Amino acid sequence: MGLLSQLATLPLAPVRGVAWVMERALDAAEQEYYDPEPVERELAELERALLAGEISEEAFDRREDELLDRLDEIRAHAQGTNS
Repeated sequence: MGLLSQLATLPLAPVRGVAWVMERALDAAEQEYYDPEPVERELAELERALLAGEISEEAFDRREDELLDRLDEIRAHAQGTNS
C-alpha cells in the first residue's frame, strides 16, 4: 500500500483494529465450541454416573444421544475445514 493510500485510509484504522479483534475473538470462540475434549469428558462422567447408580438408564441414554450428536457435529466440522 502506498503512502497516499495509507494516509487516506488512516481514519479507518480504528475500524480495522476492531474488526481484527472481533475476528480473533470469533476464531477463539469457534475453536472452543468445536473442541471434542469437553464432550468426551462429559461422556466419561456420564458413564461413571450410570455405573455408580447416580442416574437412570433412560437419563443416560437421552444425554448420551445428545453428546454423540454433538461429537458428530464436531467431526463433520473438522472434516469440512480439513478438506
